[in-house]
Amino acid sequence: MKDLKKITGIAILFIVVLRLSIGWQLLYEGLWKIDSLSSTRPWTAAGYLNNAKGPFRDHFRSMTGDPNDLNWLDAEKVKAKWTAWEQRFLNHYPNLTDAQKSKLNQMVHGSKYFAAKLSALPPEVEFRGSLGGVVKYDPKRKLLIVDGQKHLTPAEKQRLQSMVPVKKGDNGKLEGGTALDREFYEAVEKVYARSARLSYIEKMQASLRGNPELAGEINVKQEGTIDGRRIGKIEQYKLALDRYEEKLAKADQAYKVDHLNKIWSETQQMKADLVNPIRALEDEMETEANKLLTPEQLAAGPIPHEDTEIHRINMMTIAALTILGGLLLVGFGTRIAAIAAAGMLLSFYLVMPPWPGVPEAPGPEHSFIVNKNLIEVIALLAIAALPTGTWFGIDGLVYRFFHKKKKTTK
Repeated sequence: MKDLKKITGIAILFIVVLRLSIGWQLLYEGLWKIDSLSSTRPWTAAGYLNNAKGPFRDHFRSMTGDPNDLNWLDAEKVKAKWTAWEQRFLNHYPNLTDAQKSKLNQMVHGSKYFAAKLSALPPEVEFRGSLGGVVKYDPKRKLLIVDGQKHLTPAEKQRLQSMVPVKKGDNGKLEGGTALDREFYEAVEKVYARSARLSYIEKMQASLRGNPELAGEINVKQEGTIDGRRIGKIEQYKLALDRYEEKLAKADQAYKVDHLNKIWSETQQMKADLVNPIRALEDEMETEANKLLTPEQLAAGPIPHEDTEIHRINMMTIAALTILGGLLLVGFGTRIAAIAAAGMLLSFYLVMPPWPGVPEAPGPEHSFIVNKNLIEVIALLAIAALPTGTWFGIDGLVYRFFHKKKKTTK
């Protein structure tokens, strides 16, 4: 313990307090992130990495797998993602009943068909033309059936009901026609209401593919002209990304960087407007699926996350924060823990380094060259250079134990 003679007591106190403070901060960050994993919005490093700046931008952004969230705007990829989630749900809760499995499948993918009871088909009713591919009658089961993939449109419903001489009176009661006609009219009403329920995949597809505002549209009559095609917001977002990347490569002056920040902010707002509704659908789907479970099934806990690169990064970050923070706090393996923590924080620093020519990171902090992360890196390296663990921590107990053992051996 010769170091005690070289360093004053007050200096030792403050260095130990510095180590404990950094250790507590890292540990608490890790514990908070662990706690968030059981929430509807678990913590992820994706947002931080997606906003990476500077020379290592492409490297850090690529770690998320989908830095611009374009996969959320691809209907096929979202469908595959949700189908994989459904399979993980089934694997995690193997004791689901057939009824629960059926409801889950209908909720995610939709029903194969929608039906309403009908004792017989009125003689004047015929399913001609396009209706024949959507509606049919099963005389054996006495059901009026609508194809689950096609659903029944309001126009088709009206067309079906107009086949019988029945009208709904002001009091809501059906008037005219035979009893069978009125039964058919009501069956159409019921099957239409049931077919109006869209599965989550169908809702997503309707949003990404069926909404001309998002997907764009082609005017067949004016195809080949400037008015023949209107691009949707999804394509506008992709063009905005290309424009940003192009300007980023040429941004060599402060005013250009400021303009870039404005473009990036606008682009991120476009992304939020497009992606958030699809994310909300996913959250709603998962919440509704959990409502299918019994208390005993819920005791199995939430289903495991999809094994993606960003998920592994999240878990490694949480583990590193928690373990290294704990080691610094108790003073065990202090030097190694301090060096490892310094390396981790240095990687945080390099994601958004406050260097000349690098767009400023979002947030209230304004730094140049040095920011809070770099200060902590330097502090941790200073801690690693000193035996703070032997001054106060488990390292000191280990040191004294082996020191006494050596003396006894001699």
